[in-house]
Amino acid sequence: MNGAFDDLLAANEAYSATFTGSGLTGTAARGLAVVTCMDSRIDPLGLLGLKPGDAKILRNAGARVTDDVLRTLVVAVFVLGVNRVLVMPHTDCGMTKVTDDDIHDLARAQGVDTRSLDFHTVPDQDAALRHDLIRIRTSPFLDGVVSVGGAIYDVRSGKLTPIEELRRNAAA
Repeated sequence: MNGAFDDLLAANEAYSATFTGSGLTGTAARGLAVVTCMDSRIDPLGLLGLKPGDAKILRNAGARVTDDVLRTLVVAVFVLGVNRVLVMPHTDCGMTKVTDDDIHDLARAQGVDTRSLDFHTVPDQDAALRHDLIRIRTSPFLDGVVSVGGAIYDVRSGKLTPIEELRRNAAA
């Protein structure tokens, strides 16, 4: 690695000197997966009262339930002990302030063609969240095996506002 990562490697040296997580397994101790945004203002473990090992955290731009998120949730459910999913976008999200065309134009201005990508921008956050909750609930891969809930995290107050909870009973 080049010098651009020296600060991170130094911080890791300090972290690893007092590391106590070697006994954790790969399962989600609290049976939870959280789909949230990549925004650096979000501390998913802290805001939910969790600690390392409690949950699987899936992050992407806009907290969208993409095909890759569904793939990861299937692994989390059938391999890693997840039985509930919280989809948690946030206020003041950059993905609500641009369109896919805006991003394509910005990239094109730098000589990069991104037309093969769908950025899943969020013109209506409530509608997008409800769509993503339904997408999980109706997935044939997760049918009847997870409880699904949604909430919007307020980056100014630190509070969650539940939007909808779609309970699915685990198969008997």
